This record gives sequence, C-alpha cells and structure tokens, in this order.
Amino acid sequence: MKKNILFMILFNIIISQGEQPYPHTNLVSIPTAGTMPKGFYSFENIFMNNGSIVPKFMIGITDNFTLGMSFGISNFIGIGELKKFKSYPEVQIKYRIFDETQSIPALVIGIDTQGRGEFYEKHLPTLNINNQSTVLNRYDQKSYGVYLALSRNFSLLGNLGFHFGLNKNISENDDKDDDLNIFFGFDKEINKSFSLFGEYNFARDDDYFNGDESANIENLIDRDGKGYLNAGLRWSASNNLMLEININDIFKNNKSFDSMNRELKVIYFESF
Repeated sequence: MKKNILFMILFNIIISQGEQPYPHTNLVSIPTAGTMPKGFYSFENIFMNNGSIVPKFMIGITDNFTLGMSFGISNFIGIGELKKFKSYPEVQIKYRIFDETQSIPALVIGIDTQGRGEFYEKHLPTLNINNQSTVLNRYDQKSYGVYLALSRNFSLLGNLGFHFGLNKNISENDDKDDDLNIFFGFDKEINKSFSLFGEYNFARDDDYFNGDESANIENLIDRDGKGYLNAGLRWSASNNLMLEININDIFKNNKSFDSMNRELKVIYFESF
C-alpha cells in the first residue's frame, strides 16, 4: 500500500512538471548567449559549501538586455556568525548583439562580477612569514568579468545547445594573473522538464600567483592547472520553479579541497 502511494506521488510530480520558458542564461557557472525575455524576472539562490548562499535577482529589460544583482553570505546554514562576502552587491549585465539564425550563433557581450565559493579579504597579514600583508581580494573561483559568449542550438531528440566564450577578469587581479580566459559547455534537453549541463572553464586567469614567494597561500588558492570541469542537472519542477543539482571541479583543480564541490540551485521566475 505504501509503495502504491509513493508511486502515485512520484507520478503526479512527474506529470505536473513545467518547462523553462526562456533559454538558459547560464549553465553551471559559464554564461551563455541566452537572455531573460522582456518582462520576465528570476530570483535564484545557490546553496554552497560552508553553509553559504548566493541570492541573485535578474530581470529582462528587453528581449536582448538583462540586468542582475547578487550578494553572497557565508554560514547562512549551520553554526557560526553570518558573514557577508562583500559590503556591496555584485552585478550582472548582458546584451545580445546578434540573435541566433540558421547560419550564425547568437552573440552576447556581458559583465559578471560574481565569483564562486568564498571571498577572501584583501589583507591577510598572517599569510606572510615577514608579517606583511598579502593581497588576495578574490573568490575561490574568479568571476568571469567582461565576456563574450556564443551559443548555437540544434534539434536532436530535444534541444542540444553548444556554448563558447572568452572572458577577462576585471576585479580580482591582485595575484598578478590576468590572462584572457576561455570556456565552453553544452546543454541537452532530456525532456521538456529536465536538462543536463556540462562545461569546462580553462581558468587561465587562475593558475598562477605572482606575489611574494614567502607568502603561505597554498591552503587558499593552490591550483593544479587543470581548469574547472562542472556538470549539472536542472529540473523544471513547476511553471515557475526550477531546481538544479551541480557538481563542481570534477578534476579537483582546487587542491585545497579533498573532493568535488556539490551545490543546489533554486530558481523562481515570473513575468509581470
């Protein structure tokens, strides 16, 4: 009897699923050429390690122009004092220059100052054996900063999208590593409610520290030079709610952690 009830509950959940009414604006972390349609807005929460949460609000000003704002808090879940990542919010701006056609991919230019993981304060005096302040002023994974992103979609048993981009970080360069970076990814529609993501960020701007050699920073930004391979599964649970499970750093590029990083993303969207 209990099994029948459980089956009926799961069946009702599946048949009542919604579908995403607009293209993916991001995969796990990388930006795509998708934008919020005019008159749509979304409120997104990313739940990360150390009980951290990053709320993000985005709104479609026009079909090609999207604005967003995000703000990180650590120890939001669990014990310990709440701590803001920064005293001011991060910003997201995205403008689509070209729409996708049969012959060319969509192209956007954008700015995203929200990095991933914890944010490290600018001055960490205990890191230097000479008791001098070492400058970091950065997230675990740097933000994409200014970027260009291309997206091309195909119909193959549901939508199949490919995404490629270049980015230049503009605010986290105290480690003297400001190389131009490359990223790419894909999304595959399993059905109208489920989408699978995969992406790779070369992290060329996050593989070298050109600071004081005596600074003991290995426990904070020790990298293996492999880049970041991420994967995710998104479920449109209803007409206004999407849930996403992500696995970050599958290659374990960040040597400060012993395992891959798991995240939960909750997205509520609506039109007005």
